[in-house]
Amino acid sequence: MKSIVLNKNISRRIENGHPWIFSNEVNTGKERDASPQPGEIVNVLTFDKNFIGKGYYNPKSQISVRLLTRDKDVNIDDAFFHNKIKEAWEYRQKIGYSENCRLIFGEADDIPQLIIDKFNDYFVIQTLALGIDVWKPSIVKALNEIFSPKGIYERNDVPVRELEGLEQRKGFLSEPFDTNIIINENGIKFNVDIANGQKTGYFLDQQDNRKAIQHIVKGADVLGVFTYTGSFEVSAAYYGAKSVLGLDISQGAIDMCNKNAALNGLENICKFECVNAFDVLKAWSKEEKRWDVVMLDPPSFTKSRGNIDKAKAGYKEINLRGMKLVKPGGFLVTSSCTNLVQPELFLDIIAAAAKDAKRKIRQVVFNAQSADHPIIRGWENTHYLKFLIVQVL
Repeated sequence: MKSIVLNKNISRRIENGHPWIFSNEVNTGKERDASPQPGEIVNVLTFDKNFIGKGYYNPKSQISVRLLTRDKDVNIDDAFFHNKIKEAWEYRQKIGYSENCRLIFGEADDIPQLIIDKFNDYFVIQTLALGIDVWKPSIVKALNEIFSPKGIYERNDVPVRELEGLEQRKGFLSEPFDTNIIINENGIKFNVDIANGQKTGYFLDQQDNRKAIQHIVKGADVLGVFTYTGSFEVSAAYYGAKSVLGLDISQGAIDMCNKNAALNGLENICKFECVNAFDVLKAWSKEEKRWDVVMLDPPSFTKSRGNIDKAKAGYKEINLRGMKLVKPGGFLVTSSCTNLVQPELFLDIIAAAAKDAKRKIRQVVFNAQSADHPIIRGWENTHYLKFLIVQVL
């Protein structure tokens, strides 16, 4: 196995266990083996030749090495990935996930840039870096051995792959199957479009949080904004809401919302409209329309640190407008999936929005993503979702 050597002064991030090694941390002038090929497994050594770990290498990426193990006796082979996936599944089962879950959450499961979502007996895979893409056949083999799945699908139609020199692609990694499936979450049925839905087809990271609204929506008039598939809105109706209005800018999303409401016999409670939420909320605030519960689940406002101020302003604005539509004593349910907006900053933004709205708030629930998306303290990319319920007084 070939080796790369790091600079003399490296980030404490590496010493503290983070698996990423950036290109400017690699000592290109240090005498070493012949240059490894892109995607090849390499040994990583300190400047004075002490072993750090093994990982996959890509000189074309800003992150030159992503570590898979710090044990020099561990071989990276088919058995390695089989064991990692098996361990991850055993962990999910121990914490209560048996049907639908994120089976592999990249770095948090020691397989950087690999995402595997499990929907019943179907699996969706994303290999987001060259080094893990090379091992895709081994991953598929492991899934077949451990689960005997009904189908495996690849959703690598994401721009981030291009940063690794990879093309975007999607398609079957098993025999073809009907990619429109139905899952059961918290007793509620949802359609999942594996081939064409966002990300892997459905946002499993909010499944525990959707259950958290069950008490505040009983008998309530509920407004849901950025509905996507209507999972929060249909859940609100299922948990006893008097009425539910959901908004999204995509007609395709609205069609799926109506489909999910009908699937659960809740179409008489749920109504969905295709509108620009920012414009409508501003107008409704002036008209003094009010709801018992307002739910906001916007997409990420930025993936770049250079746009963080715009993201902060966007979150403040949408939450300010949301609060103004809540009846006194009602509830605001709000989320952020922007990992660059860390929890304390998100809470500060909500507090600033409340101040400008001239409303007092008190926290009911503050959660992260569902537990099948593990968080490693200090690795901000693993702690990306913030979910907050506040009473608006």
